Amino acid sequence: MNQLLSATGTTIFTVMSALAAQHGAINLGQGFPDYDGPADVIEAAAAALKDGRNQYPPMTGVPELRRAVAEANRRFYGLEVDPDREVVVTSGATEAITACLMAVLNPGDECVLIEPLYDTYLPVVRLLGATPRLVRLAPPKWELPRAELAAAFGPRTKAILLNTPMNPTGKVFTAAELAFLAELIQRHDAYAVCDEVYEHLTYDGWRHIPLMSLPGMRGRCMRIGSAGKTFSLTGWKVGYVTCDAALQPNVAKAHQNLTFTTPPNLQRAVAVGLAKEDAYFESLSAELAARRDLLTQGLKGLGFATLPVQGSYFVTADIRSIGYAGDDVAFCRQITEEAKVTAIPVTAFYAGENPPNHYARFAFCKNESVLREALSRLGAWIEARRAAPRAASA
Repeated sequence: MNQLLSATGTTIFTVMSALAAQHGAINLGQGFPDYDGPADVIEAAAAALKDGRNQYPPMTGVPELRRAVAEANRRFYGLEVDPDREVVVTSGATEAITACLMAVLNPGDECVLIEPLYDTYLPVVRLLGATPRLVRLAPPKWELPRAELAAAFGPRTKAILLNTPMNPTGKVFTAAELAFLAELIQRHDAYAVCDEVYEHLTYDGWRHIPLMSLPGMRGRCMRIGSAGKTFSLTGWKVGYVTCDAALQPNVAKAHQNLTFTTPPNLQRAVAVGLAKEDAYFESLSAELAARRDLLTQGLKGLGFATLPVQGSYFVTADIRSIGYAGDDVAFCRQITEEAKVTAIPVTAFYAGENPPNHYARFAFCKNESVLREALSRLGAWIEARRAAPRAASA
């Protein structure tokens, strides 16, 4: 069997979600909402099932969605995109990431990855025979280490995989950081695979800037979006790649050999969603910001130190701040089993040695009542832990 796949563990999200189900825990681990997306988008998907167009759609996506993706690029970022030659619709953003890496990486190439990172990135780079070059951001500010990043680029660098807004850190890369990245990419004649699935989920005045929109980067970037994240419909698995016409054929060929196509009714419904008024996208961020604040303030009230969240679905908490002496894996397993609340250990997002092992990632894309109940359970668990030593010494 394939040695790399045999050595790759089951994703931490599957492991922790299964543990949550086993113990009846509130799942603040995996990043999926516990509520449905917009009713009109769902109705469009249901209606599209009955209009007699249920056979294979075009491999690169139905025309309605490709046009909607192109229009969204123009509307939100001023990018002029040819829907017929510069868009590929995929079965989710994870497939899109894989297809983009397949499009440009050859065995022996190097690909720069930024830690902490989504756990799909590294195995795919290695499966393609390329060598990962890891650059680590450090909490609490997660600032780009420019000297280390520059040192990671070299004569064999083919690509960098950039995630902004970033999972799990909640970081939104600044214009200055993106300009530094763009200069490195151009100097080394490389490509950028841009995982931008949280593009519309930013808070406190932060705005997502696609690397593709910077001077000189239009032809070097493959920009990935996600209907699952933008419309709170993660089970639909509809993603889309925007890239230069010179790159699109290879992305499409990779997609051809991975899934070939994506359900046409879901594609047409996502086209409806992308055409929604600005008020929808603004309310999406506002509602999630309120949930972020609820969870963050609640965790702080329980004694956790939390890190800033500029974007995404997640807040990171320092488990040492409540006096927990074990590592993050033990903590997340223990609160799942005892407090009946599940989080993700942040070490799962590292591949290099000696990662920080005292952070847990909590998802706030849940109903407020669920977040309040999770906080109540965590509070009771913390109080019970504090009471145990007192009882033992009495």
